[in-house]
Amino acid sequence: MISRNPRLGALKAGYLFPEIARRRREFAAAYPEDPAKPETRIISLGVGNTTEPILPHIDRGLIEGARQLGVPEGYSGYQDEGLLELREKISRVFYPETGGDPFSADEIFISDGAKCDIGRLQLLFGPDSKVAVQDPSYPVYVDGSVLTGAAGPWTGEGYGGISYLPCTAENSYFPDLSKLQENSVFYFCSPNNPTGAVAAKAQLEELVTAAKKKGCLIVFDAAYAEYIRDPALPKTIFAIPGARECAVEVNSFSKPAGFTGVRLGWTVVPKELHYAGGESINADWNRVMGTIFNGASNIAQAGGLAALSPEGLQEIRQLCDFYLGNAKCIRTALEGLGVSCVGGDNSPYIWARFPGRDSWDVFAEILKSCRVLTTPGAGFGPSGQSFIRFSAFGHRQDVEEACERLGKLGQR
Repeated sequence: MISRNPRLGALKAGYLFPEIARRRREFAAAYPEDPAKPETRIISLGVGNTTEPILPHIDRGLIEGARQLGVPEGYSGYQDEGLLELREKISRVFYPETGGDPFSADEIFISDGAKCDIGRLQLLFGPDSKVAVQDPSYPVYVDGSVLTGAAGPWTGEGYGGISYLPCTAENSYFPDLSKLQENSVFYFCSPNNPTGAVAAKAQLEELVTAAKKKGCLIVFDAAYAEYIRDPALPKTIFAIPGARECAVEVNSFSKPAGFTGVRLGWTVVPKELHYAGGESINADWNRVMGTIFNGASNIAQAGGLAALSPEGLQEIRQLCDFYLGNAKCIRTALEGLGVSCVGGDNSPYIWARFPGRDSWDVFAEILKSCRVLTTPGAGFGPSGQSFIRFSAFGHRQDVEEACERLGKLGQR
């Protein structure tokens, strides 16, 4: 019988979100919901999955994209790199002023989502690459590195082959870049998931300077960029001069346009990027995408084009503002209980601190006493211990009820 890939065995037990779902099922079995008692219903402020319907103009774009496939003149097949019009529009809308000319279409690759691209990107670097992550960080950065072999054994605190750069309240949730190893692939997310912190321009300038000095490649995850409301905060790493020589950027329609189920994203790979030997990273990424991916759904791409029209961009802002309104409710409720928080102003996540306490214990307490589902910070890395991530993705009525229930935490 064929042998198992040993790297699968190297993954620590349970990806975070399936583990949360398992614990929710166990709790629901022990404490069943009673349809006659609305207060027994579990409300989720945990997983970052959008809940509101796709808004009308963007929805019509999806419908029209499907209709076009039903007529000879509108039918289209494989689009490996993505529709040319969509790639050009992404460049004009999101990267109009990036320290040079807008990106050309062949520097923008359309995909089925940022998470998928983050996993595929690791094929470029191989098992001998050094990996660094913010701590805490989105789990796919670490788990994807383990699957490619670019990580040591699990130590109980982290993987021995991965550098964890703590992002804590003490350093304003920005890592000490003096600890960044040379020639590393550094996964960096702003607005950050899970902390909700957003890197300032000066911090990103420091990041680009350090990456160029140390020969590192930044994988910049900008999936929540459209939630930034402070004009002083950059929405893209390419707002920083020099980033084209040391960074790729991953982004997505999932959270700003409600495409979590539609699946559409993109990655920008500048032509200025090269490996140590001088080979083109852009050319290799083109080869990887053409080899193991045949392009995003043409229907989804039609929706993406609609989302980037003036009407669609207005709807994106409307949807993001709705979730930011949820975030404000959550943060206000927590701070009213004396809980220290970050995020929720330029991000849909609130990072709440419960000093000296185990994250999973706090998770269990909130679930039992409030019947509210959250995400334990320890699941995002060692520095997440004693924190809880609250997600603003939810129906407004549910969020308001959850915030009212959270008041029970102040009664303990």
